Amino acid sequence: MQNIVFVSHCILNTASKVVMYEKESMAAEEKLRREFLSKALEKGVQIIQLPCPEFTLYGANRWGHTKNQFDNPFFIEHCRKLLQPVISQLKEYLKNDDRFNVLGFIGIDGSPSCGVDYTCYGRWGGNLSGRKDLDETIASVVMEKGRGVLFDVLSDMLEEEGISSDIAGLFAEEPHKIMRLLDKCR
Repeated sequence: MQNIVFVSHCILNTASKVVMYEKESMAAEEKLRREFLSKALEKGVQIIQLPCPEFTLYGANRWGHTKNQFDNPFFIEHCRKLLQPVISQLKEYLKNDDRFNVLGFIGIDGSPSCGVDYTCYGRWGGNLSGRKDLDETIASVVMEKGRGVLFDVLSDMLEEEGISSDIAGLFAEEPHKIMRLLDKCR
């Protein structure tokens, strides 16, 4: 039996992430990411990388965004197109359940795209130059309960297909969420 987990793109490729300047929180996330990958590889789990909608739409030099900015028909359609081959692949693995055990999906909590239990909210946009309220606008961004747009779309697509799957978010303050998926290995 081969155990399979689908993971957010940046779990395997941190080069795709928005440049972060909060070194302490990034170090905690990196520690958990490495611990999860090490245990998954130790257990022989096959890891399937999801596409990154932010990187494929905006590239490496993008600014950080919020869910409010991505929660629009254009970005949602982009996510849907990226996920369609993933759903087809998932269906094939599930159809062959005598050979494959799908553990679930792992996102990145806090991400406006890949958040599972938490995502980044904030009403900002427009031109940066000449703004008198830029510091206040940036400070108003918060991480709250909710899913990122890609994982919202993923959940919708799974429901449309009648597929039930565990979905967990990598969050340094709650490491048990992703580690419990590895307990499902057969």
